[in-house]
Amino acid sequence: MTRVDFYILPDVDIEARLRFACRLAHKAIGTGQRVHVHVDDAAASRDLDGLMWEYPEQQFLPHGIAGEPAAARAPVVIDHREPTGGHDELLINLSGSIPTFFGRFERVAEIVVQKAREAGRDRYKYYRDRGYPLFSHDLGQQEER
Repeated sequence: MTRVDFYILPDVDIEARLRFACRLAHKAIGTGQRVHVHVDDAAASRDLDGLMWEYPEQQFLPHGIAGEPAAARAPVVIDHREPTGGHDELLINLSGSIPTFFGRFERVAEIVVQKAREAGRDRYKYYRDRGYPLFSHDLGQQEER
């Protein structure tokens, strides 16, 4: 069954979610996992792609936007659609809703900032009511710029 991890950031800055997603993806590929980062639309894919080239600083995060040639070999794929396969280990959900396909992943990461705390609670209830194992990580002041 899919494990769902909630990462609670102290920030109100929505951009903190994106930076944390980059750090989480970097950590995951360091352990050999393949990552699908789910976003709302093509524009969000391009924005996150740009950030992944710059953050975390001094580190390379191999990634690609689904459908582009680089994505076929990349351990991190960004997309706003359901993946066609090959990246079923970690789903980092940055979209405004819970993707219908989340259950095919080993793990789902939901990143919550203070500004969207109520939406995070709703997601938590959704997963809990369906019996998914939930883990919550309150990161306090650990967010790095």
